[in-house]
Amino acid sequence: MTPASTSYATLSPDMVLDALDSVGLRSDGRLLALNSYENRVYQVAMEEGAPVVAKFYRPGRWSDAQILEEHAFVAELVEREIPVVPAMGLDGGTLQHFGGFAFAVFPRHGGRAPELEDRDTLEWMGRFLGRIHAVGALAPYTLRPALNLDTFGIAPRDFLLSHDFIPPELKAAWQSVVEQALDGVRGCYQRAGAVGMLRLHGDCHVGNVLWTGDGPHFVDFDDSRSGPAVQDLWMLLSGERADMVRQLSDLLAGYEDFCEFDPRELHLIEALRTLRLIHYSGWLASRWDDPAFPAAFPWFNTQRYWQDRILELREQVALMAEPPLWPA
Repeated sequence: MTPASTSYATLSPDMVLDALDSVGLRSDGRLLALNSYENRVYQVAMEEGAPVVAKFYRPGRWSDAQILEEHAFVAELVEREIPVVPAMGLDGGTLQHFGGFAFAVFPRHGGRAPELEDRDTLEWMGRFLGRIHAVGALAPYTLRPALNLDTFGIAPRDFLLSHDFIPPELKAAWQSVVEQALDGVRGCYQRAGAVGMLRLHGDCHVGNVLWTGDGPHFVDFDDSRSGPAVQDLWMLLSGERADMVRQLSDLLAGYEDFCEFDPRELHLIEALRTLRLIHYSGWLASRWDDPAFPAAFPWFNTQRYWQDRILELREQVALMAEPPLWPA
């Protein structure tokens, strides 16, 4: 894990409009910044036609080839009529450059958050995730990194320690519980055995699913990686253990209409949750020199923040020792 460039200070509204104009998209001047921290994303009204969404990629995070690999995966899904939002082909391709930034333009899609307490909704989403994974299993990513112990556990741990983000009085306790957590992750992977890896959405939480009368469509594949299929399922589970068992059962009822699910992956749910928690702290730390991050996350890197993370990881160590969820 390394910090990515924070040169967004040069990305002015005029530059955004000029970038779109450079690929033949004439705005009427109305620009709305959307909720995104990793990249800079804007809804832009056009002189003619519907608004578009322009994403300016964080410099240094992905190479052009890695971005295009994600675009190609989403294009495969579109070819199979799976409801995702692809980058628009403009000026000969889906990835553009202007003013030192790589950017892509997407059609604007509206919708609301899915009602995950509804069993039919979960089954519907499971069917589309099954279709996504059936395509994701056809070929591997060759350039994008995998989601695993090294990338989401060891790398962020090492970054936090080497950059002195942990308060000295809490460093020993945090380092100890992180080591216990990583050992717990290793144990979960050992119990699961040799599970398959496929191209994933990678960040399939409720905020990246928009619901309309036609059902769900999945947005923002920016975090797409290789990993176990259950990574795209567990973030849709919430509540008490009995609630999560029911939700998982509903998701898999739809999922397995299109893609076989390996039940050994259920050993990985709490392991993947643990890795996400460690990675999230490392992600915030690696972006801390971007002025947008201290403003948006003022609670990060406080004494209370690290105390809470220590308690959180202790809870995860206990959860990883419990039997996995099994669908009803």
